[in-house]
Parts: sequence; structure tokens; C-alpha cells
Amino acid sequence: MEPTPLLALVRSGDELAWEAFVRRFQGRVFGLAYHYTAQAEDARDLAQEVFIRIYQNLALVPDEDGCLPWILRITRNACIDHLRRGKARPPLWDLSADELFDLRSPDQSPEEAHLEAVRKTMVHRALQELTDLNREIILLKEIQGLGLEEIAALLDVPVGTVKSRSSRARLELAQKLAAAGMGG
Repeated sequence: MEPTPLLALVRSGDELAWEAFVRRFQGRVFGLAYHYTAQAEDARDLAQEVFIRIYQNLALVPDEDGCLPWILRITRNACIDHLRRGKARPPLWDLSADELFDLRSPDQSPEEAHLEAVRKTMVHRALQELTDLNREIILLKEIQGLGLEEIAALLDVPVGTVKSRSSRARLELAQKLAAAGMGG
């Protein structure tokens, strides 16, 4: 179901439509939150917080093309707020890289699962070494699939900046991965 008819049903108070709306966007919201926090539990909490905010502001949700970027902006802002609060209170413990990416498919062999976990860890570490703007552009463009104009609006920077930063960010990420032994 397209966002506009679904959104109209949600706004009319249809509980099943709200469930369908959440299901439609929860993976994107959780994924973006996870990339910011690197903690599954924090990402789940943030996703829940984002959907509460959306529900409380249904009248503000844009129709069609603006819906996903608006939701991702809410998610990004919630993540930034969460990270700011976290800097004020450092975590009690750090998860190891193995714990961060222990999301194995049951169809994988143990060796494949290990190689996949190592690859994800290396990509995650390389992403963390990028500047904040470059990391956000990679996450929004390559992982979330947003267009250049949507990213520019979300980050409040010119489209030209997104274009040039996107190229530089991908090159920088590739160089960091090559230096870590993942050159392809």
C-alpha cells in the first residue's frame, strides 16, 4: 500500500493501518538508528521513540515523496539527541565487535558467518573513521537509498555539497577498507 492512502487511514484512526505503517518503515528507522548507535537495544528504543513522535504528529507527516525523508530526519535527530545524552553519561561497558554483528543467517556455515561478521566489523570501523558528514551521506545515500536532493534537505546543505561529499566519502571509505585488507 502506498504511503498516502495508508497515511490517510492512519490519520483517520485506523489501528491496523498504523500497524502497517510501522511495519513499512520500522526496518529503515531501526537500520539508521543502529548505524548511529551500534547498539541493537538502543536502536530499538530509538525506533520506538521515533514512532511515538510520528504518531503524536501525524498531521505533520508529509504525503508521498516527502514521507520517508521526513521519517529519517526524525530518526536522525533522535539519534543525535541520544548520542549527545550519551556523551554526558558514558556507557558502563563496550560491546566487542563480535557482539555488535552477531546477526547470522541460519543458512550460513560457521565459516561464512565468521567471514560476514568480520566484513561487517571492518565496514563499521571504517565508517566510524569518516567525518560525521561523510558518514551520514554514505548511510543516507548508499544504505537508506535517498536521493541527493533528499539528503541535501535532510542535512541542510547544498545539493552540490552532497554530490562532491558523496564521491569523496565513497573514495575515503574504499581507501580505509583497502588499508584494512578488504580491497576488492
